[in-house]
Amino acid sequence: MNDRYRILGAVGLAVTIFVLVQLGALSLVEPFKDGGRQVVENPQDATNSLVYIGAILVATAGMLAAFKFDLQWLIRGFIILTSGMLSFYVFETFMPTTVAAAAGGAVALGLLVYPEWYVIDTAGVVMGSAAAGLFGISFGLFPAIVLLTILAVYDAISVYGTEHMLTLAEGVMDMKVPVILVIPTTLSFSFLELSAASDDDAEDQPDARDGETVAADGNGTVEAEPAAAEADDGDDPEGALDRDALFIGLGDAVMPTIIVASAAYFHSGATDTVTPLVTDPFLLNLPALTAMIGTIAGLLVLLWMVLKGRAHAGLPLLNGGAIGGYLVGALAAGVPLMAALGL
Repeated sequence: MNDRYRILGAVGLAVTIFVLVQLGALSLVEPFKDGGRQVVENPQDATNSLVYIGAILVATAGMLAAFKFDLQWLIRGFIILTSGMLSFYVFETFMPTTVAAAAGGAVALGLLVYPEWYVIDTAGVVMGSAAAGLFGISFGLFPAIVLLTILAVYDAISVYGTEHMLTLAEGVMDMKVPVILVIPTTLSFSFLELSAASDDDAEDQPDARDGETVAADGNGTVEAEPAAAEADDGDDPEGALDRDALFIGLGDAVMPTIIVASAAYFHSGATDTVTPLVTDPFLLNLPALTAMIGTIAGLLVLLWMVLKGRAHAGLPLLNGGAIGGYLVGALAAGVPLMAALGL
């Protein structure tokens, strides 16, 4: 029974992190809009989605090449620098520029010198909120739906087909950066100690997949187990309870939240018929709320599948839940289907 409570606690923490990313993105919609932080000139242009997909493919290939040639330090440095920059964008909306710069620097420094799980998760929430907010106001509803649909298909192929996402995930986890979210299932869990144990095992066993864990980078979600534990064969709910942590890609939280922020932004304009439910400090309307609910529903199903003992692609369920939830809320709010689709 205690094991069951541990898993419920881990699931609760995962849901909390996702909700914090969602609320963070919603709180940044108006400040980012007022600050002119849209990253594209025309947010209604669907080709923006294709350009972003291309950028993801290039980045994936670059990271795989970096791991092959032992250039992980370069990727880690870039991600830490990006963490500080995105954190600065977030903090600058609520505090003076100099204080925001210091706070962003503190986030980057924490990741550099002490990347324990709670440091990584805190930075991940800040980064995820900033990224989802930026892309939410930059991708109109149709481009956002196109982006999330293509990414869901790509994630499924890269996890279940080519499996290169799992290869990428192993290298990303070793870097100890907020490209993954770490969800402990025990109070005594230490990501730093797990990483050290993994390094020791790797020296003795080059292909140490049945040591600790394979973690997903930006999309897939997998289970983690202690370095000394044996891997499970097939679906084994009881064996899943022995794991010390779950690992979820930060992209699993960011991508579905794009449609949440996009729905809040593009359905709350002066000419829109959707009345915001909340305007301060979050810009929230019914389509955004149901997109949030759909994402969390997808997350719960995903975690249930992961706890059965194997890795799974996260975005098919998460993006599917977000898009489905958004459409339900938009139609319930009186938005015609074509308008809800951004057409």
